[in-house]
Amino acid sequence: MTPENINTSLLSQLINIETATLGHLIDNGFMHPELQCVLPNIRCCGPAITVSLPGDDGYSLPLVLEKATRGDILVIERINDNRHACWGAVMTVAAQQVGIEAVILDGYITDISAICAANFPVWSKGRSPLTTKQGKKGGSVNQTITCGGITVNPGDIVLADENGVLALPAQEIEKHVQRALFIQLQEPLIIEKLKQGKSLAEIYGL
Repeated sequence: MTPENINTSLLSQLINIETATLGHLIDNGFMHPELQCVLPNIRCCGPAITVSLPGDDGYSLPLVLEKATRGDILVIERINDNRHACWGAVMTVAAQQVGIEAVILDGYITDISAICAANFPVWSKGRSPLTTKQGKKGGSVNQTITCGGITVNPGDIVLADENGVLALPAQEIEKHVQRALFIQLQEPLIIEKLKQGKSLAEIYGL
């Protein structure tokens, strides 16, 4: 199988797995828990396309959309800034037009009502009225970045849901998919046994 076919097969399984299920199995690849989605009950997965934005400089953000492929998840590194929003209504429409699946950024957004109205999933630290500026020429497109405390490479597989965000190379995630699917199949059975009056210690054979 080609890498593209392998990733397609992996993504079709991964979309059924919660980040928290993988959190039972591994420690690496998880972004800071403060990154949360503006939409409820959402899960997305796909290959990462990356961009790095320094300070209040939003120059490279429109450029990364020129390289995007439908189904990509845009991961944004915010360098040396904890105030400016780099994402809002205009960028949301632009991203949807090129088929971006979701956005993950270790910074802030604005225009949250417009983002929610567009039903576009964005994971961020929160909101800010102070925005990045035009007229600068910094940043980088589709290079290795750091987002939410972890290293993200272009093409890494991103899984994001109501619990948080995970990003790892495809071969690393693939090792844990079958075990994660098994755990999720067992969880409803455990809950049912608890409702029948069994203790968790009994169920776990402790």
